[in-house]
Amino acid sequence: MSTIIYPSPIFGPVHSRRLGISLGINLMPADGKVCTFDCIYCECGFNKDHRPTQSRPTRKDVAEHLKIKLQEMTAQGALPDVLTFAGNGEPTAHPDFSAIIDDTIRLRNQYCPMAKVSVLSNSTFIHRENIREALMRVDNNILKLDTIDSTFIQQVDRPTGHYDVQQIIRDMRLFNGHLIIQTMFLKGDYIDNTTDAYVLPWLNTVKEIAPREVMIYTIDRETPTQGLQKATHEELDRIRDMVIGCGIQCTASY
Repeated sequence: MSTIIYPSPIFGPVHSRRLGISLGINLMPADGKVCTFDCIYCECGFNKDHRPTQSRPTRKDVAEHLKIKLQEMTAQGALPDVLTFAGNGEPTAHPDFSAIIDDTIRLRNQYCPMAKVSVLSNSTFIHRENIREALMRVDNNILKLDTIDSTFIQQVDRPTGHYDVQQIIRDMRLFNGHLIIQTMFLKGDYIDNTTDAYVLPWLNTVKEIAPREVMIYTIDRETPTQGLQKATHEELDRIRDMVIGCGIQCTASY
């Protein structure tokens, strides 16, 4: 089993299936994983197998390293399409997340004003007003909602603390459309959220939340749980078309 532990605080650029040329910002320690989910499909592996010994980067560390990297990319004439908060865990868990967003927007405006700022979040901290306000300031507020089925969430996303999907949905509605819902579709011996039993309730919830866009995707790299299978092109296309049929923009990544 291979896993990816990203450098911190800056990594890449990498080519994102959904976002283009992405310069990554990892607010977690560089030598392990810290996440409020423990997904069975996570490319970074299980939480217990990658306990970090280092600390999270400080706000100052993030700003300094980002500035140096953007200066380097400017000199090379190869600017990123997007600055993406991702990496070895949940970025909004960083205690200085809101201030780091402000620093990032300032540096983006200075060095690569055409680039978007994106945050990939599992939504576990969006009940906090300061986190919602910070996410409202970024271009792409990408929030995970793999299903609305609580059993599936416990089996697949495996939250490490209290997780109430109905509260998550209510909090998503507070963004008034300034969000992108991201959903993983996959199959395995005991799971399959590509069927109508999962898709239709999820679709009704998506319509209720009314995001500006939905991104659906499937497994792309090796997973810590064996036996998981990608959703097929046909399955993703069907779900994508159902979302589009509701008047919501949707992309599928295979």
